[in-house]
Amino acid sequence: MTGSLATKPRVIAVPQLAEKALWLELELTPKPGLVDKLNSGSHRDMDHGLFVRSITAIAPWFSRFAELGAEHAAKPASEQLRLIRPMGMACEQAMYAATGGINTHKGGIFALGLLCFAAGRVPNVNAHTLCCEVSNMCRGLVDRELVERSGRATAGERQYQDYGLTGARGEAESGFATVRKVLAQWNRQSLHDLLLRLMAVNQDSNLVSRGGMEGLRYVQRYAQHLVAHGWDRAALAEMDNALIARNLSPGGSADLLSVGIVLAECCPAALGLPGLQKLEL
Repeated sequence: MTGSLATKPRVIAVPQLAEKALWLELELTPKPGLVDKLNSGSHRDMDHGLFVRSITAIAPWFSRFAELGAEHAAKPASEQLRLIRPMGMACEQAMYAATGGINTHKGGIFALGLLCFAAGRVPNVNAHTLCCEVSNMCRGLVDRELVERSGRATAGERQYQDYGLTGARGEAESGFATVRKVLAQWNRQSLHDLLLRLMAVNQDSNLVSRGGMEGLRYVQRYAQHLVAHGWDRAALAEMDNALIARNLSPGGSADLLSVGIVLAECCPAALGLPGLQKLEL
């Protein structure tokens, strides 16, 4: 209306943010134990070029997740995982086709796919509504797929039976509680700082798979020390070498970093966070 002081609400394109988050995570260098522009971290079967191909293959699916969420927005949250799973599996197959069967982004597809799907369902997209919707969609997931299963077929099932860890399922069911807690404490314009803060507290299943609970605690303590006492690029490079020597890769924290980037941009004002255009690599 002419002369009105009202402003149009900011349109948040979560699928585009999800793709942006994957590129920012990949380009972040140095990145201890992980693939970056300098090296392959603790991954002998991966490199930067492989991740480029992977992101290029899976990025178009993020809009499809959002469209599917909008298509079924009227259905109860309890029915949504059944609807999204086939598309999630198809996105994984696109990744495997691009990478020659190597798992580069399975965790990212799970977490970001849920956020994009939730974005299609909620009328007002922000960090709070997205996390609440993901939590509602995943309610009971840990019980169904970890607690009630007696087998140990998957790494997630074994880690739950051995250590009580709920992994990516638990993080999604909680509405990304770890990410939200870290974001509330994060006040720097640095993705390295955000990654270190996530590594300091995340119960990273990738680390447990490679180094057991001892490997997980080692990385958590290392990251906690850097957050508490300060760090520079040399310190990050030294941590990178230490994790590579121990064959440790905090891939779960890398996935949560991508989630954190999306949530930070969806609610920068409320959390006091910078927008993506201000974040420094």
